[in-house]
Amino acid sequence: MTSSSDLSVSSPFAPPARFDVLIVGSGHGGAQAAIALRQRGHEGSIAILTEETELPYERPPLSKDYLAGEKPFERLLFRPADFWTERKVEMLTGRRIIEVRPQERFVVTAAGETFGYKDLVWAAGGTPRRLSCPGAELAGLHSIRSRGDVDALRRELAQAKNVVVVGGGYIGLEAAAVLSKLGKKVTLIEALDRVLKRVAGETLSHFFEDEHRRHNVDLRLAATVECIEGANGRVTNVRLGDGSAIAADLVIVGIGIAPAVEPLIAAGAEGGNGVRVDERCRTSLPGIYAVGDCALHANIYAGAALVRLESVQNATDQAIVAARAILGEDVAYHAVPWFWSNQYDLKLQTVGLSSGHDQAVVRGDPNGRSFSVIYLREGRVIALDCVNNVRDYAQGRRLVMDHAIVDAALLARADLPLKAMAESSATAP
Repeated sequence: MTSSSDLSVSSPFAPPARFDVLIVGSGHGGAQAAIALRQRGHEGSIAILTEETELPYERPPLSKDYLAGEKPFERLLFRPADFWTERKVEMLTGRRIIEVRPQERFVVTAAGETFGYKDLVWAAGGTPRRLSCPGAELAGLHSIRSRGDVDALRRELAQAKNVVVVGGGYIGLEAAAVLSKLGKKVTLIEALDRVLKRVAGETLSHFFEDEHRRHNVDLRLAATVECIEGANGRVTNVRLGDGSAIAADLVIVGIGIAPAVEPLIAAGAEGGNGVRVDERCRTSLPGIYAVGDCALHANIYAGAALVRLESVQNATDQAIVAARAILGEDVAYHAVPWFWSNQYDLKLQTVGLSSGHDQAVVRGDPNGRSFSVIYLREGRVIALDCVNNVRDYAQGRRLVMDHAIVDAALLARADLPLKAMAESSATAP
């Protein structure tokens, strides 16, 4: 195996250091690809190349426990350093790929280094979308995507009283919950008329809106950011489209990510909002796979529509499929999607994809803070959102996997276990 000290070269046209499998990205997808390859007996050289300067670590706690200061970074690591050393997985940290040469099978970094590969797994994820309004360059604006992002945010929190969160998706809501518990005055701005509108039905959206208001979060729905105002180069206010101004010592921007696929698209890969992959996670470029947040794929739980799923489940399951495909196994990605979110003392667990549903059945009483919403399309169960209801989540998974047909009146009966309905339901052919 090539040592890291031999990897820097003076020209992108010099013979590249080569690995049997080069993995770009050290998040859940990248780490799992390396682990799966070794677990399944791959004996060739493996390297993980990443912009991060850390060993691979979990991302979900960044907007929860880590932001709150309740979990040290060491507990976020997937594995300790000796795990990767013992399995001969080379860590190429602090590097960014700017070019892919698929015919020659090597990549070029921003520093001009070159690394060759037999197979390439692209698990680069995405970069946080930034505000495009005037003032977006001021100090005090933050995103939550990496350890560095959150460390920078935490360094400024002690002096901050007023925090504005832009974006009512999971990241924004989780951050608002943490900051509210830390005693900050939090205002959350969402451009749509309800939070979580892109991923959930009205019942769940309104439930979380009520919970955040109970914790003194000021929700501004159907609101747009006109500009960021500041003094001495630092944010002081967020000006909304209606002319109102919100005092802000800090601004957290959680408006989604842009998939990090530019070098692949420039090299000729099919894609757009992500890079297109087939059921084996292969891109249209020879020897190149893509997994996780950046992988655009046809998903059977979305009616075979092309989707990108930003979740731990998708990243890890696709990574395993890619590893198996590299090893020559006959495999296809058809895993059921699942997600989770922790806010205050609420645990939301989701299975399936609710987009395109034509009916939503509420199971239990939201006022009791333990309930489920079951989504149907043309009579078939396609997804569940379960709040503090692990039993429904575990049992409802089978309904989603089987595309089960269950009478809505039965689904609404919280006294009847979903397990029994799964055993007796009609399923798709």
